Amino acid sequence: MISWADFEKIDIRTGTILEARDFPEAIKPAFQLVIDFGDLGIKQSSAQITAHYSPATLVGKQIIAVVNFPPKKIAHFYSECLVLGVYDENHQVILLSPNLPTGNGFKIG
Repeated sequence: MISWADFEKIDIRTGTILEARDFPEAIKPAFQLVIDFGDLGIKQSSAQITAHYSPATLVGKQIIAVVNFPPKKIAHFYSECLVLGVYDENHQVILLSPNLPTGNGFKIG
């Protein structure tokens, strides 16, 4: 069990994907994403979401991500946030997203 204070340390926000491209240098199939988080700015992420999505279907999609992890270097790319999803029965990621449009950078709680 974690405390409410532990949960409050995780900064989870809404964002809109501006760009998505293949990431052939990644060990596991992934895309490089550029995401607008409103007042928090633009962040990039490496996301292993190739089973259910293509770059074309991702642009303009609102997502939910953890934005307060330190950057993680993957090949030559720095992933600055963790896009959240649910694992399906084949352990492939289905992205979490708001079911109504929201502002970029809105906090999840």
